[in-house]
Amino acid sequence: MSFMKGDLLTKTRKLVNGLAKPQPVWLKAMEQAPPATFPRPDGKLKAISLPEDVYIKKFFQKYPVAKGHDAIKISAYDPPPARLFGLRVLELKEQGVPEEEAMAVADMEYRKEKKEKKKAYARLKQIARLQGKKPPPNPYPSAIKERQALERKFVRERFSSPEILKIVEKIKEERRAERFNGAAGGSL
Repeated sequence: MSFMKGDLLTKTRKLVNGLAKPQPVWLKAMEQAPPATFPRPDGKLKAISLPEDVYIKKFFQKYPVAKGHDAIKISAYDPPPARLFGLRVLELKEQGVPEEEAMAVADMEYRKEKKEKKKAYARLKQIARLQGKKPPPNPYPSAIKERQALERKFVRERFSSPEILKIVEKIKEERRAERFNGAAGGSL
């Protein structure tokens, strides 16, 4: 019914008038009390933009690896580093700091925090080794490593899944048949 424009009432009327559908019981009642229609926006919807978005783009240009951080983590309380960077630049600009200096300060704070997290994890590993325990998982993994950890199960599965192994055998058989047919066809 995508070729017909209009709401449910209009579409149903067209189908009934064209004898494509019998008249439904509810049609008369709906014609007497049609549903409310809401105005639709003309043209395209405007993109939602926040004041810090300009600085977030600049942050991603400088640190493209940070794009892997999820912008929205339902279970996390902390916003992603790019958003923190943008908010910090805006905060400094409100205090009267020039934009270049504000970005430099926010960048320095980001690098300092990242370095502190690495040191904290190194200390955790060192304490675990001294206690003779297995080192804990990194509480501050890179976004790429987080994704790889999630995908590792599926990567390993491809070598042991019977369904995938059947598909691989089928492809191998097809290739052998193509080689055989190619070799036999070339000698004729």
